[in-house]
Amino acid sequence: MRSEQEVNKAIELYSDMILRLCTVYLKNSTDAEDIFQTVFLKYVLHSKPFESPEHEKAWLIRVTINACKDHLKSFFYSRTISMEELTGYAPEITQEQYAVMEAVWSLPRQYRDVIYLHFYEGYTAPEIAGILHRNPNTVYTHLHKGKELLKEALGGALNG
Repeated sequence: MRSEQEVNKAIELYSDMILRLCTVYLKNSTDAEDIFQTVFLKYVLHSKPFESPEHEKAWLIRVTINACKDHLKSFFYSRTISMEELTGYAPEITQEQYAVMEAVWSLPRQYRDVIYLHFYEGYTAPEIAGILHRNPNTVYTHLHKGKELLKEALGGALNG
């Protein structure tokens, strides 16, 4: 089990990234916060040391993605609706931010993962390949195709 000091440091370093990743996957903040807690509980209980900060970050990303996938497959998830759907409440974001996030959410999962990790977290294709256990050339292909799909979805407003 990890010390309180280690956990606090990890939360300080990675909380924004984990919450963004959860939100991209789950498309609502309530479920994202639940998975966020699950991820850090798994972190607390994970007793093996990490080789480096990059290894720790990659481990957290992988655990987050897996927890989101498990949540989406769960019986509970398939039988409920979110509070945002029920109340119409969503956090304040600009129209442009919403359009981009909606376009990212609409991508097929293999493109959404690499687009998120590349543009939001700043990983290179070889690093993404290691995190997602994919061939680097596959990641390059998914990045290229994902950018094309985003350009289409946003009406060509995306540069690069």
